[in-house]
Amino acid sequence: MRPRFPFVMSLLCASAILPSPATASPPAPDDVVARALADSSRPHASAVEQDEKRKPEETLRFAGVTSGQVVVDYLANAGYYTRLLSDIVGARGHVYAIELEPAVKFDLVAPGYAALKGWAKGRSNVTIQLEPPKSRLSFPRKIDVFWLTQNYHDLHDKWLGPYDVADFNKQVYDALKPGGTYFVVDHVAAPGSAPDVTETLHRIDPAVARREIEAAGFCFVGESDVLRNPTDPHTAGILDKSIRGNTDRFMFKFRKPLRAGACSPASDAADWWNDVHQTS
Repeated sequence: MRPRFPFVMSLLCASAILPSPATASPPAPDDVVARALADSSRPHASAVEQDEKRKPEETLRFAGVTSGQVVVDYLANAGYYTRLLSDIVGARGHVYAIELEPAVKFDLVAPGYAALKGWAKGRSNVTIQLEPPKSRLSFPRKIDVFWLTQNYHDLHDKWLGPYDVADFNKQVYDALKPGGTYFVVDHVAAPGSAPDVTETLHRIDPAVARREIEAAGFCFVGESDVLRNPTDPHTAGILDKSIRGNTDRFMFKFRKPLRAGACSPASDAADWWNDVHQTS
């Protein structure tokens, strides 16, 4: 049986609601996630609204990003997670926020992306990159985490290329350090949905996404149910007012093995032991 790690606590453009500054206890000095969530530079109104729906505390803790890591936030859009990741990785780490040229032409994305660029000018550990679609992944150093939330399905869509998804996932594999994490969150499509569901409803069957990523050589570490919504009928597009912001979403975590093909506790014991105890 594949491991699962359910958690009890719980769009294209950019949850635990941030506590009131008047009543909140200061986060522990070593709790980088709590400190990131409490950062006053986050856009307050949008952060509180998005936090309720995105559940960032549980998401970040499951992903396991830590201080000093190098993270790629791909299709960062308004940078909801770029901001949080910047605080978590700190001065010894770095975040590459990648946006694609076709995305910033959308009214839903352009203002948030402009605001992200302005914010990033004061962050020495953040690099904003605007790239043409299907550009090859290239970074100055190997990365620890490749972060792709709510946009994996877009790789299949005409407006973005579409991508050669198998080749893209192989590029992610090559960009990561051995033991590095590929973290994916996306909107759930019904099992067995037609391939064009990514285009029509902007969703993807979790089984399809997992199969594609594992085919590149990644080990499936686990999933969290914190963003699942059993009342979502999976029949409406993600921007439909009946479901917008509350779609059923899967959260998958994959690992680049220390040795190619080593995806079992017996063959890659130390890496799996650390991962299981970090995310459970």
